[in-house]
Amino acid sequence: MAPFSHAVEADGFVFITGQMPTDPAAPDAPLPEGIAAQTQRVMDNLRIVLAGIGLGFEHVTMARIYLTAFERDYAGLNALWPSFFEAGKLPARTTVGVTALAVGALVEIDMVARRP
Repeated sequence: MAPFSHAVEADGFVFITGQMPTDPAAPDAPLPEGIAAQTQRVMDNLRIVLAGIGLGFEHVTMARIYLTAFERDYAGLNALWPSFFEAGKLPARTTVGVTALAVGALVEIDMVARRP
């Protein structure tokens, strides 16, 4: 287990650690293939963390996305991204290309949420 908290709250803001496309029920299982499947798994993991503290994607104010193959995967990520949020209520977002991520992942996403 890594030495960090999955979520930390301060003054109503909740900072959610970057999630990987691993299966919490089988952390050593192979990662899903491709950016769409990995993004879906990461968002499922973020949903689990948020639900654990009584929040959901509707409370997310900011997301940071890290891609190891930015030029190849940016369009695929963008095609899927709006499906996780209510229409017209997308959080602010930063997406950056990185040289590598833990466990050989294609994508990692962290978030900031606000408790109502």
